Amino acid sequence: MQTIIDLPGWAVEENQKLPQAIESVQDRMKHVIEFSRLNIQHETGGPFAAGLFERATGRPIIIGVNRVIPLNNSSAHAEIVTLMMAQKILKAFDLGGQGMPDYQLVINAQPCAMCYGSIPWSGVRSVVIGASGEQVESLTGFDEGPVHPQWQLEYEKRGIEVIENVLAEQACEVLKTFAASGAEIYNGRQRS
Repeated sequence: MQTIIDLPGWAVEENQKLPQAIESVQDRMKHVIEFSRLNIQHETGGPFAAGLFERATGRPIIIGVNRVIPLNNSSAHAEIVTLMMAQKILKAFDLGGQGMPDYQLVINAQPCAMCYGSIPWSGVRSVVIGASGEQVESLTGFDEGPVHPQWQLEYEKRGIEVIENVLAEQACEVLKTFAASGAEIYNGRQRS
C-alpha cells in the first residue's frame, strides 16, 4: 500500500517561478497568501498554504498547499505537506539538524492542533503566521482543535521564534473568499 502526497500542477509551476531569495517576512507571506488564493481558484484544496524558507537568506525551499479533499487525506494540511516536501528536498527529517541553516515556516493562518504538534518535530526555528486561529474559525467554520492556550510560549521554550499577525487582513480576505464560495468545510465527524 502507498499514500502519495503531491502538489497540484499549478503549484509546481508557481514554485519554479519563485525568486532565489525573498528577503522580508512580509514578502514571504505575500507569496504564501497568493498560493492559498490560487488553491481556492483552482479548486485543488482548502484555503491554506505554507512556505519553508531559509530564515537568514530568504531562499525558498517549497510552498505547499492544503490537499485534504483532493487526496482524501485528513492530514494533508498545508503545513504537513510543506514540511514533508521540504524534508524530501533537503534529505533531512530534522530541519534543525547540525550544519543546517535556520528554517522559517510561513503560514497564512495559525496552525490547527495537528499542525501545531508537527512543527516542533520538524526542526524549524521560526514560525510566521497571518490569520489567527480565532479568525479561521469565525470566518470559515473550520474546527482548529484544542491548541495549547499558551502555544507561543511552548514554541519559544523549544527555541522556535513566533511572529504573528503578518498581513493578517490579506490572509483573512482569502478565508472570506473561501467561505463565500460554498466549498466544503471538512471538519471531522461533520456527517454524523
